[in-house]
Amino acid sequence: MKLLDSYILKKFLTTFVFVVLILVAVICVIDFTEKNDDFIRTGVGFKSIVFDYYLNLIPFYANMLSPITVFIATVFVTAKLASHTEIIAILSSGVSFKRFMVPYLMGASIIGAIIFAMIGWVIPNANKTRVAFEIKYIKNPYTFDQRNIHFKLSPTSYAYLESYNNTANVGYRFTLETIEKNVLKQKLTSETLTWNAEKNKWHMDRYQLRTFNGEKETITIHNTPVDTTLNLLPKDFGSTYRLAETFTLPELNRYIQERLMRGADDVETYLIEKYERFSYPFAIIILTIIGVILSSRKARGGVGFQIALGFILAFIFIIFVIMSRSMAQVGSVPPMLAAWIPSIVFSCIGVVLYKTVPR
Repeated sequence: MKLLDSYILKKFLTTFVFVVLILVAVICVIDFTEKNDDFIRTGVGFKSIVFDYYLNLIPFYANMLSPITVFIATVFVTAKLASHTEIIAILSSGVSFKRFMVPYLMGASIIGAIIFAMIGWVIPNANKTRVAFEIKYIKNPYTFDQRNIHFKLSPTSYAYLESYNNTANVGYRFTLETIEKNVLKQKLTSETLTWNAEKNKWHMDRYQLRTFNGEKETITIHNTPVDTTLNLLPKDFGSTYRLAETFTLPELNRYIQERLMRGADDVETYLIEKYERFSYPFAIIILTIIGVILSSRKARGGVGFQIALGFILAFIFIIFVIMSRSMAQVGSVPPMLAAWIPSIVFSCIGVVLYKTVPR
């Protein structure tokens, strides 16, 4: 069976790579057609378009389409084997259907491991350059427009800004409170808080410090300019456009912990991104199994219907991913469950289909 394993595995992997290249090439052409006016308007150079944008866009789309491409590759290879009566010959020789699926599972495991490494470390680093390119040349200039912003800087420190100008990096009506055991100990207020890029510190021209000791309050006004370090940076007021996609797994974990510590209300977006990265490799294996089951029968009309069915089911899987992500972001479903819903649903479909396959 080793020769047959090698034969199926080679056809499966080469077909997968071919499908990925074809689909990504088509998408890049469509993307260039849509964004060509933006490239002309901003005057970005051809070298920057190719190396900063499209070379970093290719792995992003290759990963995003991996459930579709692996499913299509599985259906195409298996349907071809079935149409040539090769599967009937294999099963008639005494090989079980489970044993027949081994090379597919090997190929899916290889693809899943590569995908996990890519979405965990490689693609996020590529996305850093791509997203920065989109923000600079495609998206409209970002303006931070939130008001009455609260931050938890440490277990005992809480900051407040009435507004923030992300162009000049200036915050207005700044307050820093120190609270210990639900008791206010200090309250610092300043009309402005300005970021000093040379010193990597925040600057205050003057500030007022109120200190509380029981019922006693001490007020001190400082008119001397001062620079200070806070667990707060200008990037905290920057654009969050596709921010989760630019984090490697270690960076994503640190960012989630930071957002949880600050009591942010957008943590679900980053949690669903984290859990989806772990669920993707398993989804690839599940879709491969379903693809083998669906296309292992010899069809009188050829492989066209089976390939079309493969496309439909793969797109249904993507719809499940989008729907579960939306439910997690609005708080309807826990992020971990939302990330695994598509895999759970399609696992159930796979079990039902497996019981119907001729063995």
